[in-house]
Amino acid sequence: MEDAYLIHRVGRYDIKGKKHLELRAKYYVNDLGIRNASIGYRESDFSGLLENLVFLELHRRGFRVSTGGVGRCEVDFVTEKSGELEYFQVAYLLASPETVEREFHSLEVIKDNYPKTVISMDEMYQSRNGIRHINLLEFLIT
Repeated sequence: MEDAYLIHRVGRYDIKGKKHLELRAKYYVNDLGIRNASIGYRESDFSGLLENLVFLELHRRGFRVSTGGVGRCEVDFVTEKSGELEYFQVAYLLASPETVEREFHSLEVIKDNYPKTVISMDEMYQSRNGIRHINLLEFLIT
């Protein structure tokens, strides 16, 4: 399926060690309809659909995309283009203090100066500590 470009294997990037790892890869589909047909549409997995959509857009923009980890924190995407890194978290809505804390904290523990962005469907922005918050639709059209 990977050779036929139906799915994309996304490796893991150790942010602290600054190296790509081969373990715990994630897979994203090239067509969300294929995903829904194979595992069924589940409204409870809307965040997963948004994450897949953001992956496809980052890939389309020419970034090398990895998932990331620093300590026990997960980062949805670590992107690289021309030697520059950028970090992304994806959430459906930042509707609770727990969700806000989870999404921003994963980026706050990264101690470098590369851009960090939280993408969600929220229309009110909640940027903090230099981490940009952007609406998904705005992200897709910019």
